[in-house]
Amino acid sequence: MSGTSLDGVDAAVVVTDGESISAFGQSEYRPYSDAERAVLRAALGRWPGDPGVQEAAEVVETAHAELLARFDDVELVGFHGQTLAHDPRGRGTHQAGDGAVLAEVLDRPVIWDFRSSDVELGGQGAPLAPFFHFALAKRIGAEEPIVFLNLGGVGNVTWVDPLKPKPEAPGALLAFDTGPANAPINDLMQARLGVSQDRDGALAAAGEADEEIVEAFLRDPYFRRMPPKSLDRDAFRALGPAVAGLGDADAAATLTACAAEAVIAGAEHFPRPPQGMLVAGGGRHNKVLMRALQAGFDFPVLPVEEAGLDGDMLEAQAFAYLAVRVLRGLPTSCPSTTGVGAAVGGGRISRPGSGG
Repeated sequence: MSGTSLDGVDAAVVVTDGESISAFGQSEYRPYSDAERAVLRAALGRWPGDPGVQEAAEVVETAHAELLARFDDVELVGFHGQTLAHDPRGRGTHQAGDGAVLAEVLDRPVIWDFRSSDVELGGQGAPLAPFFHFALAKRIGAEEPIVFLNLGGVGNVTWVDPLKPKPEAPGALLAFDTGPANAPINDLMQARLGVSQDRDGALAAAGEADEEIVEAFLRDPYFRRMPPKSLDRDAFRALGPAVAGLGDADAAATLTACAAEAVIAGAEHFPRPPQGMLVAGGGRHNKVLMRALQAGFDFPVLPVEEAGLDGDMLEAQAFAYLAVRVLRGLPTSCPSTTGVGAAVGGGRISRPGSGG
């Protein structure tokens, strides 16, 4: 029921059997303080045992404990933690925060460490929301392929065929990270203006994208790689130096154009055109980014609210849904979502008093 970003922690209730979604319930948000955010930023890219990692884990655990204490009558908690490093073909994946600690504090079972099993079995470990997206497509009554796009720090898409019987069925899903989304923009805003984001794309709207930088960005081999594929938050860190010589507005416009073009390039991998694209995550509020996406496609590009969903809570809802699947022994990823060899269930179950 919880999801994290560098802005804060979301939590949301989902009523589900791990297959269909019966209802959505209470949702809450707990922002990180500037001091907490600084601790998390300092730990990005680090692995267990590295300096600053334990401090970051304590921030994540404390924030989740405070937020989740607001919820009554919840049977199970899905806890994702804060991703600090993701290198599925190297050192693995690292999410700060211990679910066993939360299980003791909250006195209820906690499902956590969702990615490690997938990575250990040869998968990318991300994205993990596609099985939830499949259930969402069924819930909203989609009868043709539909795409869910999440614009967080990194962009990721799920192409769904809702007529398939289950998410792991051949042809039901295709999912992958598109490229950087909000992370380079947010880093630019923090470094230059001391604010966390380009609210509504206002700064980008005042600038002009540098087409040479965007074209160079699109030449990266990542965009030609066949999915599934995933990225670390800082995989395209060269974008920062690339826009260093631009003014604030032009730099924001250029990074926003890169985020949009990455999604448009990714659409070349879709098995067939969808009936539409539903957008979640903070990037859906960026008007410049949304306009650029719509200009690149001949199908509707809409915030998920247009389908009666909550774009701020989709990630938290996804891990609530996945937690129930883990408890029931159902798969949470498959070859077409993470590249794992076969449908696999991830996650660790920690119960109060179990010691782990």
